[in-house]
Amino acid sequence: MTTASERLRAKLQLAYPLLQVTAEKIWSGPRVRELYPVYLATMHGIVRSAVPLINAAADRARELAPGDPVAAALVPYFEHHGPEEAGHDIWLLEDLEALGGDREAAENQLPAGRVAALVGAQYYWLRHVHPVALLGHMAVVEGYSPDVGFSNRLQEATGYPPDAFRAIRRHERLDIRHKRELYETIDALALDESHEALMGLSGL
Repeated sequence: MTTASERLRAKLQLAYPLLQVTAEKIWSGPRVRELYPVYLATMHGIVRSAVPLINAAADRARELAPGDPVAAALVPYFEHHGPEEAGHDIWLLEDLEALGGDREAAENQLPAGRVAALVGAQYYWLRHVHPVALLGHMAVVEGYSPDVGFSNRLQEATGYPPDAFRAIRRHERLDIRHKRELYETIDALALDESHEALMGLSGL
């Protein structure tokens, strides 16, 4: 019998191959040097939402906790994980600076509608449905981290200095533990079908 985390990963795996092919076209293409700074600025727009999202999920879980054992079990996980994500958005800006990019422009740019939709959907689901939704989003962010050595590959492909890849290099190692902790948390929860459906919808 599969676990809840295995069922979630099976759902995500339906979509991941297409995403992987698209990403490979970018990282192996002739415009990789041009696109890497755009990637850093775009990812900053997403990653800076991580701690506020986790904090919002923790707040909602605390509200529901007295009558909801799943929410109650989520509180310590969110409280532990939120501080671990602090500052990761700054890493991206530092890498952008290291390759000669404009940090201030990246901080002040208007995020794309798709970025707002990606992040905004999480706020809706965690607030108006259940905070367990955020685990689906995190299963993508933490569960599909770059392979060890990917930063070296990008450095070679772009010709940018080593300091322009510190965020990726850190996540090559850091997300291995985060992924394990996330899956262990999911499998320890007393989830029903609606919880699992919500996590799958959020992740996809």
